[in-house]
Amino acid sequence: MDNRKDSKWEIQGKYVVITGGTSGIGLAAAKALASQGANLGIVARNEAKAKEIVNQILVSTNGKSVVDVFLADMSSQHSIHELAKDILARCPRVDVLINNAGALFEERLITEDGVEMTWALNHLGPFLLTKLLLNRLKESAPARIITTSSHGHKMAKTGIDFNDLGALTLYRPLKKILGGPTLRYGQTKLANILFTAELGRLLEGTGVTSYCFDPGLVATNFNQNNGKLARATMAVMKMFSRSPEQGAETLVWLVESDDVTNHNGLYYSDKKVTIPTEIARDRNSASKLWQVSEEQTLKFGHFD
Repeated sequence: MDNRKDSKWEIQGKYVVITGGTSGIGLAAAKALASQGANLGIVARNEAKAKEIVNQILVSTNGKSVVDVFLADMSSQHSIHELAKDILARCPRVDVLINNAGALFEERLITEDGVEMTWALNHLGPFLLTKLLLNRLKESAPARIITTSSHGHKMAKTGIDFNDLGALTLYRPLKKILGGPTLRYGQTKLANILFTAELGRLLEGTGVTSYCFDPGLVATNFNQNNGKLARATMAVMKMFSRSPEQGAETLVWLVESDDVTNHNGLYYSDKKVTIPTEIARDRNSASKLWQVSEEQTLKFGHFD
């Protein structure tokens, strides 16, 4: 728990860095937060798209919000290091970090760092960016770190296979047909919860708190990169899905609410604490994940 209880949390004027903020629930959250007076740092791959979003937000807030653009590939450790340098150089404070970028990949792809793509983007990217910005967040305390997880973590019933971090097994032909890539996605969403819990434990007493959440089934452009079958499946699912604005409600609440100030390391859905699966509450798995993640991100230097 955070011991700093003497000041009320206010979103007005806070600086919020958000990855995956140019579409889906990230975009919906960015617009909602700007309307409440937050200043934004939007991390994007596509500069033209990011600038278009900035213009939309500035128009909707009558230019009252600061909206910065930071360019990065969140699957590349080198790019994330450059991103962190840019944020630290341009932002004297970071009050909230939202780790929202993520994807599911039907084919097994390997990043320039030799890491399986779903793992790199959905877990190692947030892990590395958080670590690199942690001192600035502590200097800005009280501060918050929020990571987008999913009820999809329930698919990883046996946890994360630390002996197969490259997901070779899950992308074998038969496993792939039986949903291996989807299970891989579930493992990364489980990793988000374990990361949040371990981070919360390590941050106790610093004034920085850690949260993750399930946005529910949301009608976005998610999984549109995996061929006709995936697009058709998502089209059917959209009929039963929440809007991006509805999916972003818990995220916005975690950013702006004073109710969670003294929470740390927890998982939420529909604006309330939710109990994830048993494996997602296993402290040994959380500790092991942290150790493995540090080993996988040491290519570009040790952390302070």
